[in-house]
Amino acid sequence: MTENPEFARLVSLACHDLRTPLATVYGFARTLTRAGDLADPAARYVGMIEAAAQQMTVLLDDLGVAARIQSDRYAPVPLERDTVELAHGAAARVDKVTVSGTEGATVEVDVEPFERALAGLAHAAQRHGGLESAEIAVAGREFRIGPVTAEAADVVLARELKDMGAAVALMLLDASGARVALDGETLVVGL
Repeated sequence: MTENPEFARLVSLACHDLRTPLATVYGFARTLTRAGDLADPAARYVGMIEAAAQQMTVLLDDLGVAARIQSDRYAPVPLERDTVELAHGAAARVDKVTVSGTEGATVEVDVEPFERALAGLAHAAQRHGGLESAEIAVAGREFRIGPVTAEAADVVLARELKDMGAAVALMLLDASGARVALDGETLVVGL
């Protein structure tokens, strides 16, 4: 899939090796937060360190998955899930994303990466569209994410590489056999 599989392997190894020091930073920040002995502004700063460490973990996960897909080493573990359940799992990963629709369908997907992909697209739509909230609507084997503004469309579809979460989400969905298309201001993900 890639012209330089050694580089994809190096990226994958770097992601793996960065996890240990990052886990240390996160662990100590969490310990300090839980202790409750810090006064402001130190408590606020430690909370910011903890949140940033969590965000970096997600980014490393995304980068590692992208490297595995690019080097043909991505091995999904498909499990049966209802699409409504998947939508709720994705929405739980992003602030201010709601789910509508109660008529789901049973599908087989690699659950955690699939939920992360839906969440990444919803987050990119919010972030690059300047939106407060987004919605994932479920209809059978289809997810409709919106709104996707004109300003956000090229980023969400990875035509402009400005959001790693969206780019990796599209790679994951492609590897899952999902189809992705923009329908007006709605991103349609079909299985």
